[in-house]
Amino acid sequence: MLDCAAVMRQLWDYLDGELDAEREQALRMHLSMCERCTGHAEFDRLFLQAVKSARTEAPSAQPLRLRVANALVEAGMPREALAAAGEGFA
Repeated sequence: MLDCAAVMRQLWDYLDGELDAEREQALRMHLSMCERCTGHAEFDRLFLQAVKSARTEAPSAQPLRLRVANALVEAGMPREALAAAGEGFA
């Protein structure tokens, strides 16, 4: 049986689903019997949910690629060279 300190050290891995089945079961067993650790686990779970729901997607890099490509063409670079540079520059 795990003690509270061991559970706290592994709690984030548990919440992220990164523990093997045996270790996960041991944590679940401890959490089912320990009110203090269950409170920590619930707080951390809600914290992770809040962070995930608050994050935003990064803006697309495509508009920047187009501005760079247009500037290069205006500076005299052939479009064929841009196409060879890869996706987003053709």
